[in-house]
Amino acid sequence: MTAGPQKHSLTLRGHRTSVTLEPEFWQAFRDIAADKDIAINVLAAQIDASREADVGLASAIRVYVLRYYRNPSNG
Repeated sequence: MTAGPQKHSLTLRGHRTSVTLEPEFWQAFRDIAADKDIAINVLAAQIDASREADVGLASAIRVYVLRYYRNPSNG
């Protein structure tokens, strides 16, 4: 059974923010950052910069992870 969502702090363009994701999404997010050879904060900032204003960062990260694993070349 999946553990509940976990809150972690990220730094985006010099500002700290908290994001709550399920452990599996945190692990997948870390794995993607490692695959891209970038820090998780850099990947989070890229996702943050490309998301629509009405989409929360946690939701944007989940969708990014899903899309990455559906088609890793498009990440």
